[in-house]
Amino acid sequence: MESASALRADVVLVGGGLANSLIALRLKALRPGLRVLLLERGETIGGQHTWCHFETDVDEAIGGWLRPLIAHRWSGYEVRFPAHSRRLPTPYLAITSRRLHEVVSRALGPDAWTGIGVVDVNPHQVTLADGRRIVAGAVIDGRGARRSKRLALGWQKFVGQDLRLTAPHGLTAPIIMDATVPQTDGYRFVYVLPLDARRLLVEDTRYSDGPALDRIALSEAIADYAKTQGWTVEAVEREEHGVLPIALGGDIDGYWREARPQVAEVGLRAALFQPTTGYSLPDAARLADKIAGLPRITSASVRTCVETQSKAVWRRRRFLRLLNRMLFRACAPEERYRVLERFYRLSVPLIQRFYAARLTWRDRARILIGKPPVPISAALKCIRESSVFGGQDA
Repeated sequence: MESASALRADVVLVGGGLANSLIALRLKALRPGLRVLLLERGETIGGQHTWCHFETDVDEAIGGWLRPLIAHRWSGYEVRFPAHSRRLPTPYLAITSRRLHEVVSRALGPDAWTGIGVVDVNPHQVTLADGRRIVAGAVIDGRGARRSKRLALGWQKFVGQDLRLTAPHGLTAPIIMDATVPQTDGYRFVYVLPLDARRLLVEDTRYSDGPALDRIALSEAIADYAKTQGWTVEAVEREEHGVLPIALGGDIDGYWREARPQVAEVGLRAALFQPTTGYSLPDAARLADKIAGLPRITSASVRTCVETQSKAVWRRRRFLRLLNRMLFRACAPEERYRVLERFYRLSVPLIQRFYAARLTWRDRARILIGKPPVPISAALKCIRESSVFGGQDA
C-alpha cells in the first residue's frame, strides 16, 4: 500500500456490500482507466449474505453482466399457504457472498481492501481507523441502512442456515414462502433454497413491527422446521441473518436533506429497495449502470445521480407502500399471511410485475378488487400515507 500522504484514488467505495460491489464491477468494466478502491470492514467482501432476484426483475442487458455472479439458478419456485400451494414458472437466481467476493476481488485485485475500519467520510477524503487518509474525486458510502424519523418502516427479520443433510431432500425448486408454519411475531414464513442434492439454505423470516432479532429463537425454529420436513441435519455449514426495512411511508425529500452534503449514499442507505419484499439487487444493479455511465465521476455528480434516482423510485412505488400499510396496520399480526395467500392466487405476469415493482394501473385494480383479506374499516384508515405519521402526506 502507498503511504497516507500519497494515497489517492479516483473512486473510493466505503463498504463492501452488494451495492458498492456492483458499482465497482461496472466501473472496472466501463471505466477501466479509473482507480477504484473498495474498503470493507469485514474479512470478506459481502459478509455472509445471499441476494436473490427473479429473472424478470431486470432487463436482459443487466442480466448479462450479472451472470458471472450467479451461483444458483432455478427454473421456477413454490409457495405454500394454509389454503393453497402453487408452483410458478419464473426463473429465480441467487448470488452468494462467496461468489461476490471471488468476482469483485478478481476485478479489483490489490484495490479491494478487507479488514479496514473507517472513522470519517467526506466528499473528497476517507480517514481510516489507523489514521491513514485516502483522497478521491468520488467517495461513495454503502455501509447499510441509515436510520431516520423521516421514514416509517416495518421490518423483515430473518436467520438463515446452510444445512447439510444426511440424505437427499428431494426439492427441485426454491420455496419462496412456506407460510404453513405457526404465525409468530407477525407474518412468518420459511424460505428454502436447494443448493445441491443434500444441501439447503433455510431461512426463518418474520414481517414484524419491531427490528429486534432473536437469533437463537429463529435458529431453533429452523431446526424444528427441518424435523417437520423429515430432514436429518448432518451439519450447519454457515449462518446469515438480517433485518431489512419494509417501507410504510415517508418524506423522501426530508430523508435526503438529512444526508451529508455531496456524499453519495447507495443501497439501503439510499432507500433503494423493493418496498414490500426488501429485495435490493435489481435497484443496485440499475444504479451501478447509471453511475458508471456518468460523464464525470465525482462525489457531486454521483450524489445527484443517486438522490434523483432514489426520489423518483420512491414516488413511483407509492402503491406498494399502501399495500405494506394494509399488511402492517390493517391486519392483526397473526393474520398477515392471508394477504399474501390471496395475492398468490393472481396471474403469473402480475406477480412478476409486482416483484419487479412495475405494476400497471390494471394490476393495482386487480389486487384491490374482490373480498379484501383485511377489515374494510381498518383498510380505510391506512389509505393516506400520512396515517403512519399523523401529519401531511409524504
